[in-house]
Amino acid sequence: MRFNVSSKALYSATSAVSKVINSKNALAILDNFLLSLDGNILTITGSDAENALTARIEVQDAKGSGRLCLGARRLVELLKEMPDQGVQVDINDDTLEVQLTYPSGHYGFVGVNADQYPVFRAPASESGPVSLTVATEYFLSGLENTMFAVSTDEYRAVMQGVYLDIKPDSITYVATDTRKLVRYIDKRTAPGVEATCIVPTKPATVIKNVFSKEPELNITMTSRAAKIESKNFTFECTFLNGNYPDYNRVIPRNNTQVLTVDRVALINAVRRVAIFVEVEGGLEKFRITPECILLKSNDPALCTSAREQVPCSFTGTELTIGFSASFLLEILGTLKGQDVVVNLGDAGRPGMFCPGEQTEGTDLVMLLMPMTVGEF
Repeated sequence: MRFNVSSKALYSATSAVSKVINSKNALAILDNFLLSLDGNILTITGSDAENALTARIEVQDAKGSGRLCLGARRLVELLKEMPDQGVQVDINDDTLEVQLTYPSGHYGFVGVNADQYPVFRAPASESGPVSLTVATEYFLSGLENTMFAVSTDEYRAVMQGVYLDIKPDSITYVATDTRKLVRYIDKRTAPGVEATCIVPTKPATVIKNVFSKEPELNITMTSRAAKIESKNFTFECTFLNGNYPDYNRVIPRNNTQVLTVDRVALINAVRRVAIFVEVEGGLEKFRITPECILLKSNDPALCTSAREQVPCSFTGTELTIGFSASFLLEILGTLKGQDVVVNLGDAGRPGMFCPGEQTEGTDLVMLLMPMTVGEF
C-alpha cells in the first residue's frame, strides 16, 4: 500500500483518535491505531474496549488497500513535531514495514497484523435503537454545563456520568455528586423520540473535544450504547448501566428569597476569601442583606481570617449561609453572563443558581448544598 497525505491532516486525525486510547491497556494491541485504506479514504480507529473512535481522511495517489495496526503514541508524537507538508507513506503488505518520508526526513515503523485488533461490539440491549440528529453546538453546550458536577465516587457508579432524558420536544442533561446538581433543559432541539441514558465522563469528554468542529451529530442509541456519526468521525460508546436518581425531587420549589449579584465581582471576591478557608471543609460564610453580601472565612489553626463585601440586590431580609468555596467557584465559572441569580430558602436548603438571562430555548439550574455555619 502507498499513499500521500498532509502531515497536518494526519496529525489532526490521529491526535483526535488517540483521546479514546487508555494510557495503560489490558490488551497490548489496544496501544495501537487500526489503519485501513480503501480507495482514497484512510480510516484510523482507536479503542479502549468499551469505546471506539474512527476518523476518516482523504489521501492522494493511493495504491492498493488493506489494514494494519501501528503504535499510537509514537506516531502522534512524530506527527506533532513534523513541519506542515506532504508526506508519503509506504506499507509492505507482507512484512508490515511502514516507511514515512518527506523531502528532509525518513522514519520507519513495524506494524502489527490487523486481525489481532478486537472488533468493538456494543452491549446487548432489551430496547430497540432510536435515531436522532442534534446540532453539535447544542449538544456540547449540554455537556459543558453539566460535566463538572459528575460524581467521582466509585461507590456511586451510576452518577459517574451525564444523564440524558430525551423527549420528543427537548433534551434534559443532568449531573450530580449529591453536593451539587445541574439540570439543563434544551428545547432548541426536538429529537422526536424518547430515550434515556447515562454517558460516562470519558465518552462525554471525547465527544466534547473531537466533534466540536462538526456541524451536527447523527446519533443511533439503545439503553446501553450509542453510535455517534459526523462527516469525519464515528464514535461508538458504552453507557453506564443503572437507575439514575429522580433529580426533579431534589430541586426546591419554595426558595422565595432572590439574590442578584454581578457574577465576575462575586467570583473574584470568593477566590480571595477562599485563600483563608480551613483546609478541611473549605467553608466560606456569607451574610446576605438587601444591599450587599459580606463574605468571611477563617482558619483558627493558622490564626488567619478574611472578609470582603460585594454589592447585591436581595429580596429577603438577612440570611447567613455557608458554601464550599471550591464548589461555588465551579458553579460561578460555568455560568455565563453578567449577573447570577440565586434563589434561597434558609441556611439548610440548597441554593439555586441561574444565569441572569437564560439563553432562549434553554433552562439552566445549578444546585449547591449549604454547609453548616457555627459563628459568623
